[in-house]
Amino acid sequence: MDLFEDTPAPVGNQPEYTVSELSGAVKRVIEGEFGLVRVRGEVGRVSKPASGHLYFDLKDDRSVIAAISWKGQVAKMQVRPEEGMEVIATGRMTTFPGQSKYQLIVEDVAPAGAGALMAMLEKRRAALQAEGLFDPDRKKAIPFLPGVIGVVTSPSGAVIRDILHRLRDRFPRHVLIWPVAVQGQACAPEVAAAIRGFNAIAPGGPIPRPDLIIVARGGGSLEDLWGFNEEIVVRAAAASQIPLISAVGHETDTTLIDFAADRRAPTPTAAAEMAVPVRLDLLATLDGLAARLSRGVVQGLGLRGQRVRDLGRALPRPETLVAGSAQRLDTAAARLASGLSVAVAQKRGRFERRAGQLRPEALLSLVQRRADWVEGRGQLLLSLLTRRVERKSDQSRALSSRLAPALSRVIADAARQSVQGRDALSQLAARLEAAPAQRLGDLARRLEALDRTRQTLGYAETLKRGYAVVRGDGGVVTSRAEAERASALEVEFHDGRMALTGRTGTRKTSSKPPEQGSLF
Repeated sequence: MDLFEDTPAPVGNQPEYTVSELSGAVKRVIEGEFGLVRVRGEVGRVSKPASGHLYFDLKDDRSVIAAISWKGQVAKMQVRPEEGMEVIATGRMTTFPGQSKYQLIVEDVAPAGAGALMAMLEKRRAALQAEGLFDPDRKKAIPFLPGVIGVVTSPSGAVIRDILHRLRDRFPRHVLIWPVAVQGQACAPEVAAAIRGFNAIAPGGPIPRPDLIIVARGGGSLEDLWGFNEEIVVRAAAASQIPLISAVGHETDTTLIDFAADRRAPTPTAAAEMAVPVRLDLLATLDGLAARLSRGVVQGLGLRGQRVRDLGRALPRPETLVAGSAQRLDTAAARLASGLSVAVAQKRGRFERRAGQLRPEALLSLVQRRADWVEGRGQLLLSLLTRRVERKSDQSRALSSRLAPALSRVIADAARQSVQGRDALSQLAARLEAAPAQRLGDLARRLEALDRTRQTLGYAETLKRGYAVVRGDGGVVTSRAEAERASALEVEFHDGRMALTGRTGTRKTSSKPPEQGSLF
């Protein structure tokens, strides 16, 4: 190509290039010379827009190269670049004609040695610890005997077999396995999703909710275990409402999930041992406690029996205990007769007051209301019977028009029912006519009986037995002092009244019919 020839051509014969032609030529040269390169440098400015692509700089003490990783390449990265991290980027060089610059399309990023990984790990640990995700106060207690255990691990490795074998030996439990990738790009999101998934199971649903979660993986290099150092996994472990045991790697391996978990196990087998106790040990302990309980019960009953016998010797004789109560019973029995007499007198007084309030007019009014009610019910009954007869007649006519072959039988039945209805109506009418008279007779007899009771309980009958009523100044005199204070006295006998005027005891007989007074 003439553009890159060492010997310059005469100005007049030099070809002319457009800007796009020149940019394309440069692009082809750079991509041809640097098809696949590995560049070591420090990550500078990092930008990740909404498109999912990753833009960052690679720099050293003298130069800077712009780097880009497309969305699909970012998803495959095991380690993502962070500002200040020293990495080895693998990719290809290209140009961006729109801004007249060259850039590196990065396909993979690896830390520049274990020291860089450890530095990045320590930086991330410090940032998460500053947020309080590793606080001891946030850690939850491991249940003593979980009913359901959720295990987050690879279903095909030896780890799950070790855990199940250890659980079966110690104390068999219901185990739910959430299969995940335990290394590589898919490890972190799958482990975080598994922890959140176990926490999202509703209690009492078709799938039992775990009481304990174990996140387990066998040993490996720092790069193999890097998925358990990702921030998404650490935050999922810290946010878990279910107690979580971290069993990642061997005893010397440490990952960030160990700090966020409620408890760290050195190996997956140790995690199974932490999760459940030994069933045989529990049975032996239970047998020992049961024996102690039996001995304690027997000894306690013996001591209490001896105590009861000792206290029984200090108790008085039964006769002494009931003597006072028997005497109180005799005293109450002696007072019972006089109490009954007083109660009878009080009841009699209340009865006499109620009898004095009886009036014939109230009884007559009650009788009249009952008679009106009976008459109304009789009229209602008559109207109901009439309507019933009319309905039956209508039904008979309707059936006769619809059932011509049975017309004669229906007419005969209707006539018989009509006769029976008239007979029943006649009987009810006769009973209705006799009912008011019978009711009035019953009420009159009851009224006469009440009037006789009233006369018997009245004070006039008492006067006939030789008693008298003394009145003074318009009121009944019940004591000698009231009689001495009265200006005039009047004595009522069963056959009339006699007035006593003055202190000489002059008597004045009254032939006026006695008026009904009150004994009270």
